[in-house]
Amino acid sequence: MSNLSDLGLDLVNLFQPAWARGKTDQRRFEHFTGEEGAERERRPGPRRDRREKGGARPGGKAARRGPEEGRKSGHQRRQPRRGQGGPREHREPEPLPEIGVTFLPDEKGVEQIARQIRLTGRSYPLFQIAQLILDKAERHSVELAVKKKGDGMAQPLFACALDETPWLSEDEAVSHVLKNHFNTFYAAERTPCDPPKGAYTFVAQCGMSGVILGPPNYHDYQNRLRKLHAERFSRMPFDAYKARVKIVKDDAIVKKWIEEQSFKTQYACLNVPEAQKLSSREEVEKHFRATHKDTIIRRVESHKISGAASRNLRSRDLHRLVRVEWDRQRHFPLQLATRLSREFAAHGLQFFKVNKTVVHVSVARPQFLDFETTPVSDNVRRIVEFINAHPRCTRRQLIEGLAPTPKPAVIEVKPDEAAVPAPDEPTPEQTALIADLHWLIHQGHVLEFADGRMETAKKPAPRPPQPPSEAQAPAEAQAPLEAQSAAEARPPTETETASGTQLPAEAQPAAEAQLEPDKGPEKEPENELASPS
Repeated sequence: MSNLSDLGLDLVNLFQPAWARGKTDQRRFEHFTGEEGAERERRPGPRRDRREKGGARPGGKAARRGPEEGRKSGHQRRQPRRGQGGPREHREPEPLPEIGVTFLPDEKGVEQIARQIRLTGRSYPLFQIAQLILDKAERHSVELAVKKKGDGMAQPLFACALDETPWLSEDEAVSHVLKNHFNTFYAAERTPCDPPKGAYTFVAQCGMSGVILGPPNYHDYQNRLRKLHAERFSRMPFDAYKARVKIVKDDAIVKKWIEEQSFKTQYACLNVPEAQKLSSREEVEKHFRATHKDTIIRRVESHKISGAASRNLRSRDLHRLVRVEWDRQRHFPLQLATRLSREFAAHGLQFFKVNKTVVHVSVARPQFLDFETTPVSDNVRRIVEFINAHPRCTRRQLIEGLAPTPKPAVIEVKPDEAAVPAPDEPTPEQTALIADLHWLIHQGHVLEFADGRMETAKKPAPRPPQPPSEAQAPAEAQAPLEAQSAAEARPPTETETASGTQLPAEAQPAAEAQLEPDKGPEKEPENELASPS
């Protein structure tokens, strides 16, 4: 980058006001007479004459707009036409179909994850596992289900038995079968016929597919145009598709269209008891609806598809619905996490929360190991004390701290022999240490997380004792109250009437002590690893 001083830029002087920039040329207006603008205004010309007379140039915009529109101010902007630029029109998003979408994890994948958790003993965040399952299409499947609305369904759902594709309407399913599985039910046969009469020098051709539609003045042109649009480009508006049609004046293309019209196509019905031929695709669709529709297309209340199929749905609205639900679950996979918790629980895994927020799945819940009440070996005690002294340590750090690997002995190697490195086998002390650590983890006394750090289960805070009820109160505490009730029941003596009290003086403190509620011990601070929810 060039230096500013090399460019001759004095930024300090440039950003100062004019009066602070130094000396100015006091005589820069010496030759100014004041008549320069007046001479320019008095300069003759047709534009000045029109302004003075208030008229307009013949044939100009003001004349074409008329006298009223011509007097409008010139700064008023004309609204742009559609397709000629300008801001886009605000369109409301199309409503999503009322179909329930549920993401289901792959059963074999869940079983493998549960097996890995049991073998390693590590604790994994449940929601991160759900996000990993959503990332790959082969790790989950999608279930579509209709929603009830009153006595019926909010949106019907159809399924094609040939490829298990879901559809929102019967017409979409029929069009899909006739487009992708046409040869299963019908066979096209071409027979010669009379070519079209007349001389044709140009034809219309689809600009996207290259299909020759024929001359625009041909009697079957509109039918072929709408048919091609419905079969291949139904998602595009018809007017936009029609604008993509081009006129071709190539003799070879015109000749090819004439040859195509010299043959007539008939459709032979397959998989039917009686042979039958149909002359058009419209008759084919009617025959399919009457013969095969009820067995191929069925109405369902729920339909399950694979994750890969859910990302390539042929139905545009269903594809958009699944995509929106996938984005929502990817941000917060509560639905899939709930499903995973049920399946992990069926495999014998446990759940707990870290810092009362993040749900983890592991082989055991955190269980505090009290050395005062539980006798343990010296090796187990050393492991727990090391982890407490080194929080967030790893397994490797624990082994190197308690049972370090001895340095290898120096072995002389002859020049003719190749040096073969000895395998790193654990020592007997390390093997015993790993076995004790494995027991601590599977008992919940030590927690090893997915990133390798380890912590010990914290001592849970004691719960405050509940105040005793009247039925469980000791007899000594009930005696003063019974004496007070008996004294209230009998008539007072003269001494009691004079003193104004019905309880002996020595009984009053005991009764007040029983009536005062027990506050209980103060609550200790919460643990970092809370008890399982």
